[in-house]
Amino acid sequence: MRLRHGPLLTALYLGAAFPLLWYAAWQGNQGNDLDVYQSQLLELRQRLLYAEKENKKRSHELSSALNEIKHVVAKRMNLTTNHTDGMKWKAFNFTRKLPMHLTNMYYYLPHLREYEDAIFPNVIFGQQRTGVSLVMGIPTVKREKQHYLINTLHSLLYELSEEQKNDCVIVIFVGEVNAEYVSSVAESVKTSFPKEIQSGVLEVISPPASYYPELSNLKKTFGDSEDRVRWRTKQNLDYSFLMLYAQPKGTFYLQLEDDIIAKPDYIQSIKNFAAKQSQEWMILEFSQLGFIGKLFKSGDLPLIVEFFLMFYKDKPIDWLIDHLLWVKVCNPEKDAIHCEKEKAKLRIRAKPSLFQHVGIYSSLAGKIQNLKDKDFGKNVLHKAHNNPPAKVDTSLRTYQQYTLEKVYKGKDCFWASAPVAGDYISFTFLSPLEVEKYFFRSGNMEHPGDKLFNTTVEVLPADEMLRKELVDNGSKFNYPATKDGYLKIGAFENGIAEGSINQSIGKIQAIRLSVNSDSPVWAILSEVLIKTSEN
Repeated sequence: MRLRHGPLLTALYLGAAFPLLWYAAWQGNQGNDLDVYQSQLLELRQRLLYAEKENKKRSHELSSALNEIKHVVAKRMNLTTNHTDGMKWKAFNFTRKLPMHLTNMYYYLPHLREYEDAIFPNVIFGQQRTGVSLVMGIPTVKREKQHYLINTLHSLLYELSEEQKNDCVIVIFVGEVNAEYVSSVAESVKTSFPKEIQSGVLEVISPPASYYPELSNLKKTFGDSEDRVRWRTKQNLDYSFLMLYAQPKGTFYLQLEDDIIAKPDYIQSIKNFAAKQSQEWMILEFSQLGFIGKLFKSGDLPLIVEFFLMFYKDKPIDWLIDHLLWVKVCNPEKDAIHCEKEKAKLRIRAKPSLFQHVGIYSSLAGKIQNLKDKDFGKNVLHKAHNNPPAKVDTSLRTYQQYTLEKVYKGKDCFWASAPVAGDYISFTFLSPLEVEKYFFRSGNMEHPGDKLFNTTVEVLPADEMLRKELVDNGSKFNYPATKDGYLKIGAFENGIAEGSINQSIGKIQAIRLSVNSDSPVWAILSEVLIKTSEN
C-alpha cells in the first residue's frame, strides 16, 4: 500500500507546487515587494514570540510577588506592637488572598515592586470590622495651624443610635509617615473616643513610607506651583490607598474630609436617598464641594482607584472623577450639553447638603479656604422644650448672649468658658414639682466637643425633714447624698444625661448639674428637658 501510493503522492505534490513555482516566476518583477512582506511577517512573528515570552516572565514575577506577600502577611497576622502608654497597634490581618485588582498598582506605581508590603497599612487601630452597610473614609494630614479631626468625629458620631453605630465604620487615614505624629493622632482619637475604638466604629491607619513614589520632580501643569502639584499628587495617592483599604468592609463607601460637620440624621438620609434611586448610578453627592460627601458602591472602587492611579500625577481628584464619568458615558460626536446630561445620570445630587466644610486653613501650607456649601442651610444648635417655671443660676462664666435662661426657655443654647471643679448649673422651681424624667444635652453640631465631662445630676427633695435626714444620716435611697441635701441621681455620659426620678423621693425643689473636675474645653448646653406630671 505504501509503495503503491508513494508515486501518486509525489505527483500530487509536484502538481500543487508547479502553479506556485510558475506564479513566482511570473511575479519576477515584483519579487522585491514579496521579500519586504515576508520580512515584515517574520519581524511580526518575532515580536509576538518576544511578547509571549515577556508575558510568561511577568506572570511568573507576579506569582512570586504574591507568594512573598502572602508569606509576609502570614508572619504578621499575630504581631502586635506597643506604642505610647501601652497603646497597641494591630498589624494588618488579611483573611483571604490579595485581591487581583491590587496587582495593577505595580504598573502605575512601579517602585512598589521593590517593597513587598508597601500596599499594606503599617498601622491599624480598631477592631477591623467588616460586613457593614456604610464605610466612611477620612484622610487627614498634618496642618501648619488649626486641626479639625476630633471635632469632625464628634459631629459624625453626634446623635448616632447604637444600631447605626453597629452598622458603620469610620476609617481615619493618617497620610503621614512620621511615626511620632501618627501615634499622636491615634492617641488623641483613642482618648476622645475610647468606646468607639473598642467597639470597632473607629479605625486609624497610615501607609508605609515606601508606598509613596518620588514626588520631587513632578511636571507642573495648569499653572500650579511645584508645592501645589506635589500636594494634589500625594492627595490622589492618599485617597486611592484609603479606598482600597475600605472597599471590602461594607456595601457603600462615603468619602469625607477631616474638616467638616454633618447633619444629625445624615446616615438615615443617605440610606433613604440611595434606596429610592430607580436607575443605575455611580456617585451620589451629599455636598456640592470638592470630594466631600461622595457616596460610591464599594464594588465600583477598584475601577475608580485604577483610573485615579493612571493619572494621579496629572490632575486633582475631583477632576479625575469627572473625567471617568466622561469616559463612561459621553459621546465625542455630540456636544457638551448632551455629555453633561449623560453624566448627571450617573452622578446624582441630593439636596439639601448633609455636610458642611468648616476648615479655614488648608492642608496645603499657606492656603486659606473659606468654602461653604450654600445648600447645607443653618444648623439647629439647640432644641426647645416646654419646661416648668424655674429660677436658673450658674457659677460658669457665660459667653456673650448665650445665657442659661435662653436654653431653659428654648430660645438658644447656653455657652460658657471651660468649667472647673465645683462649678454648677441649677434650676430651682418656683413651686415643688413631681418630676418624672430629665434630659440634658451638651455640645451642638457646630461645636460638638464642647461637652460637660465628669458632671453629675442632682435633685433637691422638697421635704425639709427628708433633706435634714440626708445631711445627718446619709441617703436611705439607692442614690448617694451630698452634704447640702441633694441626691446624685445621674451623670453625663458622652455629653448626655438622662433618666427618670424615683417617685418615692417625693416632690423636687431643684435640679443641679455639678462639675467634679476641671475641663479642658468650653461647655455648651443645647437641650434641657424637665418632664413633670403636669407638662
